[in-house]
Amino acid sequence: MAYLGIDIGGTTTPVCLVSKDGELLSKEAFLTNQAEGPKPCVEQILLVAESLLKQHCSSPMAIGIACGSPLDPEQGIIQAPPNLSTWIDVPIVSLVEERLKIPTYLENDANAGACAEYCFGAGVGSKNMIFLTFGTGMGAGIILNGELYRGTNFNAGEVGHMRLAPEGPVGYHKAGSFEGFCSGGGIAQLAASLYQDFRGETVLSPTPTTRDVGEAAVQGDPLAREVLALSGQFLGKGLALLIDILNPERIVIGSIFERCEEFLRPAMQEVLEQEALPSSLSCCEIMPAKLGDTVGDFAAVSVARMFHLSR
Repeated sequence: MAYLGIDIGGTTTPVCLVSKDGELLSKEAFLTNQAEGPKPCVEQILLVAESLLKQHCSSPMAIGIACGSPLDPEQGIIQAPPNLSTWIDVPIVSLVEERLKIPTYLENDANAGACAEYCFGAGVGSKNMIFLTFGTGMGAGIILNGELYRGTNFNAGEVGHMRLAPEGPVGYHKAGSFEGFCSGGGIAQLAASLYQDFRGETVLSPTPTTRDVGEAAVQGDPLAREVLALSGQFLGKGLALLIDILNPERIVIGSIFERCEEFLRPAMQEVLEQEALPSSLSCCEIMPAKLGDTVGDFAAVSVARMFHLSR
């Protein structure tokens, strides 16, 4: 018994076959070539899927598709996300189901990442969980009572848009937003801003990348650590709002938090203890994601698993 996952990205599209217990049975990836439009890529998806199923003599219980927003998961339509601008109103679910005759489900990539951590990663065993991307941007996938919460028009989880300060680094087109303070682009802006007034010694350049900041922090660089401490403070503010409103038992944070937890957590925890309801904070475990770079192998598969089991 297995699930098939298709992760349609702007650069590559991996197709994975995973057992119900989380064993990666097979994977094949190819270039999406989004400039050519959806038709060639969809055909390649179908050919690769048929090949994997034939190799493993498998008839998966369901197929999951992960893709960037905007999309309509109920209608199964991809609606030209920024990294797939030529994919205008593509009925991907019906195209896959017509050819492969297997129930197929579509979900945005942040929600799919939440499903992956919930099914196979740091969220295993929880019932109410929030997954935060904390990568290039700051998005969330929310699982309540064991089910993915999408919102009225599928916009639930856009936490990066929350304004945490009157001004600050820009994220999600909004200065002082959660994404502005807690994302790759935001941390780079924060570092460049603090550099201007920093009078100590630092290995950072006037325009460092987030990777530069993380690596310098490991080396003990005071500016880099100051930048991450400030990001950690606003991480705490954002988490306090989520904890107070949703009362989760677990918050799983990916990407930058996985790599820089030791520099982000102290300030994050201090703010949480000041801002969050003590009773809600005491029952919420905050931890780094476990799947790391393999999350893409399990994201779409987990969408298939969760929606198949809920039917």
